[in-house]
Amino acid sequence: MKHLLLAGAAMALALGSAEAKDLKSVGITLGSLGNPYFVTLAKGAEAKAKEINPSVKVNSVSADYDLNKQFTQVDNFIAAGVDLILINAVDPKAIEPAIKKAHAAGVTVVAVDVTASGADATVQTNNVQAGELSCQYLADKLGGKGDVVIENGPQVSAVIDRVTGCKQVFAKYPGIKVLSSDQDAKGSRDGGLNIMQGYLTRYPKLDGVFAINDPQAIGSDLAAKQLKRANIVITSVDGAPDIESALKSDTLIQASSSQDPYAMAQQAVAIGYDVMNGKKPADATVLLKPTLVTRDNVKDYKGWTSR
Repeated sequence: MKHLLLAGAAMALALGSAEAKDLKSVGITLGSLGNPYFVTLAKGAEAKAKEINPSVKVNSVSADYDLNKQFTQVDNFIAAGVDLILINAVDPKAIEPAIKKAHAAGVTVVAVDVTASGADATVQTNNVQAGELSCQYLADKLGGKGDVVIENGPQVSAVIDRVTGCKQVFAKYPGIKVLSSDQDAKGSRDGGLNIMQGYLTRYPKLDGVFAINDPQAIGSDLAAKQLKRANIVITSVDGAPDIESALKSDTLIQASSSQDPYAMAQQAVAIGYDVMNGKKPADATVLLKPTLVTRDNVKDYKGWTSR
């Protein structure tokens, strides 16, 4: 009888450990779905979620860099009973109460692309390195001297880190003068266009621009064309399809540190699913390595991972 009881207990333990929680619903809140980068990130997350469970429900929404809007989105996800939230935090610290609320409701939260206080895990590019790569290329192109601007963006951790990496590079060159580094071009093409028009009006001599993402770089190039300004080196971060075209055509854009939003999102969903089932990652922060895409190597660039 004792042997039967032990065998039964062992079988119950084995069955219990084998029963993984289902991934039935995922909520994704992103900085701006007006940016192709975030659209691709959402697609990568959805593809991975459906690989885990073909009938999973995935809801991707745009926070538009509005903290209150993102709080409401998290509340809506909790009310809808999602199992996993991927969050591209508008503010890495101020979002923490929303994440605590999600945890209290039994929801796993993974930060993507930027950090978020209290998240179970974070998957992002090494953004300091991305800024370093782009700005080292810019410094080399200028021969270590010239007047440059750092075209800033929304103050999320990814942008702050890119600017930090860029400034670390420029600090090594006494001949490089940073004319401006605090203008927020909103992470968008229109923002890049507007801010760059201001730079070009204000500075009769401008040799280089580091834009914190590709949409801003494309907008900046357009502004330079409109104001008939040449001999400016523009670099950025993302390695988006639009920047591939820009690097192959007659633009001022010379390089971009490439990320892979599709692969990033897939890894975030996989980690989130593991956390749901009691398996914590060995490292709570996963940093993906950027690569520099330039006019010289763009022909060999494979682009973002896709379906």
